Amino acid sequence: MSNVTELIKELRSKSGAGFLDCKNALSENNNDIEKANEYLRKKGLAKASKKTSREANEGAVGIYESKELVVLIRINSETDFAAKSETFLSFLDDLGQFALSLSKPGIKKEDFLNLKYNEDTVSDYFKSMISKIGENLVLNDLQIIDVNNLNYSFYVHNSYKKNIGKIISLILFEADKVNDFINTLSKNICMHIAAMKPDSLDIDDLDKDKIQKEKDIQKELILNSGKPSAIVDKILEGKMNKYYSEVTLLNQSFILDPDKNVKSIIEEQGKENKFKIKSFIFVSLS
Repeated sequence: MSNVTELIKELRSKSGAGFLDCKNALSENNNDIEKANEYLRKKGLAKASKKTSREANEGAVGIYESKELVVLIRINSETDFAAKSETFLSFLDDLGQFALSLSKPGIKKEDFLNLKYNEDTVSDYFKSMISKIGENLVLNDLQIIDVNNLNYSFYVHNSYKKNIGKIISLILFEADKVNDFINTLSKNICMHIAAMKPDSLDIDDLDKDKIQKEKDIQKELILNSGKPSAIVDKILEGKMNKYYSEVTLLNQSFILDPDKNVKSIIEEQGKENKFKIKSFIFVSLS
């Protein structure tokens, strides 16, 4: 390891700043560690690590597309003000495009943070942006989805830019023919997902432990209400059907036509083109 590399490593440990920032600081100060650290502090680039302990509940979600992949990435900041800044939005775009270029569906965010980015790592890029923006920034979600030969539609809610907002919902679907009518239907369903936040596509997709927990809760409530034991099971069935209609996409009342559920809307409007939702993804700040 060269002397300069060792100095950079030492300065990074001392300042919490990124590789390139430390390299430049040393160059500007004749490789003097203390002067370089003071230089970084004056530039607001030091001690980014201290900011990483602060809560980050704001931020944004971005979506990035190619012919074969879709990337959904969520980065949290401390304030809405920072999330709306061009610096933050450009940072999100940089990472979204970088993730898209990887062609690695299913990569874990921890592995993503350790990838080489320019002369540094993605994690180091975060540190430099934390120093620049002055807030803690956290990668809270990263999904790289293989959409090759699949149809998909998405909706961005509370948008800062065309592809960035506070909520993004996406569906993967089948259809014999994708026309304007199907595009409108799929977009409306994405809007519904953003508003209603379903847990799963249908009842069979719900977590079995979660279903049992809900049954136990509802049965206890019914028994405590003093209802006759002979009708407990019937009441429980009604309670669970109501629960399913609240948490599963296909059984929810459609936001644009509340008298019908999503399943019936698809049967009516998508029947001609054999429209079928394969899966959905919902990414939100909260």
